[in-house]
Amino acid sequence: MSEAPHLDTVATAETTPDTPLPYAELGMAGDEYARVRAILGRRPTSAELAIYSVMWSEHCSYKSSKVHLRQFGEKAPDSDALLVGMGENAGVVDVGDGYAVTFKIESHNHPSYVEPHQGAATGVGGIVRDILTMGARPVAVMDALRFGPVDAPDTRRVLPGVVSGISFYGNCLGLPNIGGELGFAPGYAANPLVNALCVGVMRHDDITLAQAPGPGNKVVLFGATTGPDGIGGASVLASASFDDESQAKRPSVQVGDPFLEKLLVECSLELFREGLVVGIQDLGAAGVSCSTTELAAAGTGGMRIELDRVPLRDSRLTPEEILMSESQERMMAIVEPGRLDAFMATCERWNVLATEIGEVTEVTAEEEKRGGRLVMSWHGETIVDMPPRTASDEGPVYERPYTRPVDQDALHEDDPARLPRPETDDELRAQLLRVLASPGVCDPRWVTEQYDHYVRGNTVLATPDDGGMVRLSDDTTRGIALATDGNGRYTRLDPYTGTQAGYAEAFRNVAATGARPLAVTDCLNFGSPEDPGVMWQFAESTRGLADACEVLGTPVTGGNVSFYNQTGETAIHPTPVIGVLGVIDDVTTRLRSAFGHGLDGARLYLLGETRAELGGSAWADVVHGHLGGHPPRVDLTAEASLAEVLATAAEEGLATMAHDLSDGGLAAALAESALRGGVGCEVRLEDPFTELFSESTARAVVAARPGAETALTGLCSRHDVPFTTLGTVGGSSLVVRHASGGFAVTLDELREAHAAKLPAVFGDDG
Repeated sequence: MSEAPHLDTVATAETTPDTPLPYAELGMAGDEYARVRAILGRRPTSAELAIYSVMWSEHCSYKSSKVHLRQFGEKAPDSDALLVGMGENAGVVDVGDGYAVTFKIESHNHPSYVEPHQGAATGVGGIVRDILTMGARPVAVMDALRFGPVDAPDTRRVLPGVVSGISFYGNCLGLPNIGGELGFAPGYAANPLVNALCVGVMRHDDITLAQAPGPGNKVVLFGATTGPDGIGGASVLASASFDDESQAKRPSVQVGDPFLEKLLVECSLELFREGLVVGIQDLGAAGVSCSTTELAAAGTGGMRIELDRVPLRDSRLTPEEILMSESQERMMAIVEPGRLDAFMATCERWNVLATEIGEVTEVTAEEEKRGGRLVMSWHGETIVDMPPRTASDEGPVYERPYTRPVDQDALHEDDPARLPRPETDDELRAQLLRVLASPGVCDPRWVTEQYDHYVRGNTVLATPDDGGMVRLSDDTTRGIALATDGNGRYTRLDPYTGTQAGYAEAFRNVAATGARPLAVTDCLNFGSPEDPGVMWQFAESTRGLADACEVLGTPVTGGNVSFYNQTGETAIHPTPVIGVLGVIDDVTTRLRSAFGHGLDGARLYLLGETRAELGGSAWADVVHGHLGGHPPRVDLTAEASLAEVLATAAEEGLATMAHDLSDGGLAAALAESALRGGVGCEVRLEDPFTELFSESTARAVVAARPGAETALTGLCSRHDVPFTTLGTVGGSSLVVRHASGGFAVTLDELREAHAAKLPAVFGDDG
């Protein structure tokens, strides 16, 4: 927003009703601007327009998605574990023994395309602060990444920068990165997905909320100074697709300082311990606009801010720019007057700048009816006088039209059953290696080795195991497991079933560690909501997730919607990324996904039913470049039964390893387990092609503890989980036998295929 020639005060706005304001440049529609005028009873000041434009942006207000997201609450299963649900910075669940866990996943897609390193780094910083504001100590992060074709110039620019940003910020904060995903497809070219998850741990009594209670309490801004970085980011970058026109409007991306964020984390935790905070909010998207309106709206509804007291990194910033700045590492706290000195002293000890910028105010009954009152001044002049709830909670809600795309039937009719299959063992062997070497299945260590998985010392499982797992604290064996999953190919074929398949995979990955799934967070990445076909995908996807969570008893605790992931008319595959959190009583009983040298001779079982399901499969994509048919059928009852078997098998010591089946099917699972443990296996199959490459859901490979085979299969029978004896662990090859022959692939050959792709493209050094 350009600086007005004179300060635009409320008094000026009342006497100059026809002064034009650049609402369209800030992403606001004409009818939205008219509504702001109706709310205020006059034209807005330029500062008020700044607030409404960012708070009513797609990114902040969820105006196109609210009508569909409501079903996460309407269909929410009864859960004794849920302590704080949707609506706060992050959800909180009870995990036993007086501990609570908060977790959330969010996107930083568009900024990461503009400036990959800083875009990804500040995505990590923002989600860490969301967890911190709940009163928790952040203990781990994860990331779910999607890029264009692996060897495309755009990918070679974006991916290394994104990975360096994530690793730099997380490693500097001292947070282990315990897992995530890495995927590639043409639709993500120029539209990478950078979804960051953080999890934090606290005691029940430590929960804090984003609210401003108590007239007379002080409003304190602490952390970094405010600069021009990220101005307009929420309303422009995350609320519009990339085209020639939007390229010119890209504002600067936020710049992160993880060392300051580390001080901010420790300072905030001490403030919480000392009871010096009654409400808190981080300054992420929409900055001061968001924190003031949301804190006021969730408290008494009254707040007075002296905007010129905000510490600046650039003294030339206008009030509008201060309100829209998304400078990082900033927090806003509500502090009782009698504790203000102690608050400031704690910040000083941590070398964190803190400034009182206002106070919570009383509101009259009439003001309360209008949504409270937020007043801001600039050098003594009133530039904002508005009801805060109208910006934070009462923005526009659109029921966007949605229509099933016309090509959906053609996609379904293009069944992969028509594709030529390998006719010889040599062809089958070659296709196994080809799938294993493909970018979406191959070894991601070029990426993950840049992350520290074990800092803090409580990591139990991390990449490449099925899920990440951390111990809650040094004095307990109780732990939590996390996994993120999503499959854009499945969701493109059928958004309802495809979303459930992604959720089921994350649910299954958590169970494969030995933990019991408990709660869900989601990051819903889609194209433009103004496209009826995209909105149909979104509507079906959210319906699928809500229905699945209702059946399996895992409430959605919060998350993020990312729209406008498209360039011009080309949208990404609909990509809902689902994060599932589970609890394990004793982390020493966890299951790894590697065969391991101690498992020689252990009997291998395939749990679950394999059907000829190749729609959206890695085999169809890699070998034939094909996308068509239907995704694998999702049987949620079967998923629940399998999860119970896996968790019980871990608890009772009946299994020594488990690995879920997903991308690449049994072929990828056997190869990955062999490579992770450095030990091969020999299996016997009836229909080797279907059994190796089908991606039927609700399946896992499990190695029985020697002597526990009968107990393990009996457990499966009691829970109606089909099981098949595959073979045994051992040797230095993956050996596949069948009635008319077979083949073998040495571990060295598997490793060469699996590990070579990313280093060949991006260099040998991660």
